[in-house]
Amino acid sequence: MNCPEESGSNPSSNQHIDDLIAERINRRDFLAGTAALATTGFIGAGMTLSNNAEAAVLACPAPASIDFKLTFDEVAVSDADTLVVPTGYTAEILAPWGTPLLRNAPAFLEDASNSAADQAMQVGFNHDGMHYFPNVRFPNSRGLLVVNHEYTDETQIYTATQGSTITNDAEGGEKVAKALAGHGVSVIAITRSGDTWQVVPGDFYNRRITGTTPMAFSGPLRATHPKLQSTITPVPLGTLNNCAHGYTPWGTYLTCEENWNGYFGTDDPNWVPSAEETRYGLTKTGFGYNWHKAEPRFDLAVNPNEPNRFGWVVEIDPFRPNTRPVKRTALGRFKHENAAWSESKRRIVVYMGCDENGEYFYKYVSAQPWRQMIAEGQSPLDVGTLYVAKFNGDGTGEWLPLKFGVGPLVAGNAWANQADVLLRTRLAADAVGATKLHRPEWVTVHPTTKEAYLALTNGSGNNAAVNSGRDPNPYGHILRVRDDEDDDTKLNWDIYMVAGDPAYDAAVPAEQPAFGSPDGLWFDPRGILWIQTDISNSSQNRSDRKYDGIKNNQMLAANPATGEIKRFLTGPRGCEVTGVVMTPDMKTMFVNIQHPGESTNFWNNTLGAPTNANPSSISSWPFGNGARPRPSTVVIRRTDGGVIGS
Repeated sequence: MNCPEESGSNPSSNQHIDDLIAERINRRDFLAGTAALATTGFIGAGMTLSNNAEAAVLACPAPASIDFKLTFDEVAVSDADTLVVPTGYTAEILAPWGTPLLRNAPAFLEDASNSAADQAMQVGFNHDGMHYFPNVRFPNSRGLLVVNHEYTDETQIYTATQGSTITNDAEGGEKVAKALAGHGVSVIAITRSGDTWQVVPGDFYNRRITGTTPMAFSGPLRATHPKLQSTITPVPLGTLNNCAHGYTPWGTYLTCEENWNGYFGTDDPNWVPSAEETRYGLTKTGFGYNWHKAEPRFDLAVNPNEPNRFGWVVEIDPFRPNTRPVKRTALGRFKHENAAWSESKRRIVVYMGCDENGEYFYKYVSAQPWRQMIAEGQSPLDVGTLYVAKFNGDGTGEWLPLKFGVGPLVAGNAWANQADVLLRTRLAADAVGATKLHRPEWVTVHPTTKEAYLALTNGSGNNAAVNSGRDPNPYGHILRVRDDEDDDTKLNWDIYMVAGDPAYDAAVPAEQPAFGSPDGLWFDPRGILWIQTDISNSSQNRSDRKYDGIKNNQMLAANPATGEIKRFLTGPRGCEVTGVVMTPDMKTMFVNIQHPGESTNFWNNTLGAPTNANPSSISSWPFGNGARPRPSTVVIRRTDGGVIGS
């Protein structure tokens, strides 16, 4: 995910999970037990891993054993500008950026000269999280693919003549408008004929939700809240930096707003960020997009409430294309990576990570059983309790309620009401003493055990030892959390897997495939965990960053019940592998390839940095022959028509 802020913006003195890992697992014991940890489940409270990790007393059982073996031939690491899948599998391109989607949408123009109006009718840029909603009658051959579009790359979406600079004129306004149109979500009707999937252009359900689509607010903060008011756009508009996603058991899609702060800035020399704005990463320059120069909506000095309209989970009904997307404020405001649901006593539970160094892990629990709430005309995502995780060194932990009037969140500490708590979720989590983590990204829930698996991508900037004494943590790891079945406020945790290259790091089992920066996570119905990586463009392929043995980003399949893990695919140069889902029969897999050919330090030095005049210097994937690189969905199938992975 596009996240330039390596050091984070959390100034609190809250404990970091580094310290808890050091307390629970010392270096010698960690090295001896890591390989076994993946299959043994949770360590008993107060226990540490011994040389015989499987003899440790378990607080919770390991995932239920499944009679399943990953039979595909593992692919090797790759630095080639191509997508590699196992022998016996095929990979086809579906819905690349710019694909005509709405009725009468224009074709994609190779020189990037499509207008903002064109882009609003085409598939957006930088595919990320996605979900497949099957057709009821033909679930394995027809459906809606709903795809997030995280951000835009100025060297890719603008022509050589336009360049990347945003200026305070009509051309600058058009460029900002095109970028806004490239963000958001695409609802794409797709169908299969034989073994080939294709987009159904102009379908009734096809829809673009962009940075200018009117939005509704629901829950404790409504659109009428004073902190959501703007004289520039009275109706809240748009969703931005749509990173990963979720879906609900009642058939809707959840898109998550992550690094929204980077779009804002100001040239006003008198503007000084408040403590709240600083905590949310708002600065004069943002991420360098400079939208504020052409669009005052994004000027922090001119329109100070606009940032409050972002940082939410947005619910979209893909089967009702005329309905307004809803920002569900009860789920809190922060940098949402994704939203993974589970159930507890028939209530909906939503797990969420805040993707920045030193940030937190959250969950939301509805007030009543979700079916009952829907029957009564109430959204299960509007009334409930938001919690944040506090981990203990003995493998236990607590879910701390972020609830006005509870603990420090009282009027005497300058908290006004529950709406205020949710608007300033990060500060509320600071106040209650949540545990800092290494960039909490995707979370997914095991279909049998209901354990939540959370990707902690890496720890750059934390300057603290982690796991095996890595300082900082360059490769990341995957955390595993199990909630107490009888008490919403209790949990147990352990480290499921440590990422890295065994050639450089003795904490990584020699038999484990080399990979780094785990990001996307998804459990399929069998309990196979699909792990996608997002090695930053500053580290990919570099020996001085110890990523030369890992090379391009990749996707792996892991079975927590057996400890088996294999590399399933590798992506093209400069890309991130993100977003994965299957059809119900598990014979078709959809995977997203984001930002192929993006500026990447290693390849910049070797091949030259991409520019508006030469956007394909690093990659011309997926169509090759020097074509402009295009983020795309990839459709993967077995050549014999069998189940993926088996």
